[in-house]
Amino acid sequence: MEMNQSDTSQSEIQRSGVLAGGSWIVDQVKIIDTYPSQDQLANIFSEAQGTGGSPFNILIDLSRLNASFPLQGCGKIGMDSQGDWILDLCGKSKINTDLLDRDADLSTSYTDVFTVRSTGRRTFFHQRGANAKWDGRELDFKKTQAKIFHIGYLLLLDALDAADDEFGTKAARLLKRAQDAGLKTSIDVVSEDSDRFASIVNPALKFTDYAILNEIEAGKTTGFKIRDNNNALNKSDLKKAVDAMFESGVKELVVVHFPEGAYAKSANGEEIFQPSLNIPDSFIKGGAGAGDAFCAGTLLGIHDNLPLERSLQIGVGAAATCLSHPTCTEGVGSQEEIESLISKYGFR
Repeated sequence: MEMNQSDTSQSEIQRSGVLAGGSWIVDQVKIIDTYPSQDQLANIFSEAQGTGGSPFNILIDLSRLNASFPLQGCGKIGMDSQGDWILDLCGKSKINTDLLDRDADLSTSYTDVFTVRSTGRRTFFHQRGANAKWDGRELDFKKTQAKIFHIGYLLLLDALDAADDEFGTKAARLLKRAQDAGLKTSIDVVSEDSDRFASIVNPALKFTDYAILNEIEAGKTTGFKIRDNNNALNKSDLKKAVDAMFESGVKELVVVHFPEGAYAKSANGEEIFQPSLNIPDSFIKGGAGAGDAFCAGTLLGIHDNLPLERSLQIGVGAAATCLSHPTCTEGVGSQEEIESLISKYGFR
């Protein structure tokens, strides 16, 4: 008997593309001369509106990287001008927003980002908005043929970070649903100064195929001190932190990125230290979005089944191009531009 499409299980679908959900944020980026003490004044040199939040940044980055696969977003935004701006930019970037909900009773999340011009250091004032109410409960994975489902940022998504009696958190439950539907799962975490990492991130690791975090987040999740008192990388504890994430349930790949580069380890034991690009200080216009650009480049390589080393090179290259602009995504270049930058500056 001939099998029709309705008889085909979700796991048998020929999957392609990235579905990214979580924090949809509009960044208001201000370049300042110094970060002032309380009651003191700082001068604003320039300001720009840009993308913010893990799914928004990563999908725009993948578009700018000329990814050859479908891009799709999910989450919650408001019925306001900032929500309109998100949908307009996604449309221009060929990002499908059919699964991105709008709520007239909520405002679109935004962040005021203050970047010191001389150092690139950033300070964030964040309004959680509609993101805080999205728990993915209504997300129907039958409506996507994506290969990878990415969630970010854990610790910044109140409803998804909430406790779940069976899975630990609502995010863990959502990731389990995605895996059951035949998607690979990926997570990212926000860098916050708290002790919530173990209770919120660890449950999600049990249902994560690819964990892509920075060294601060990896350290707080696992309890290892990845930088010593002189701020140098402690490679021994870095490796222990990665192994601990595998022990917590990550199935295929753990990647930890940092300004010096990235360290990745796969479940089959492959390990790679990938240095970042040796770009001059004059190239850097801001640090916002570099971690998401790295994640986007790495996910592109993972999706396209590229060698791990090549995936990381695209990741550090995307992060380097991102540094050329104060917003999170406008500096990210194509894969050809990344190759040109690697040829010009080389790796550290």
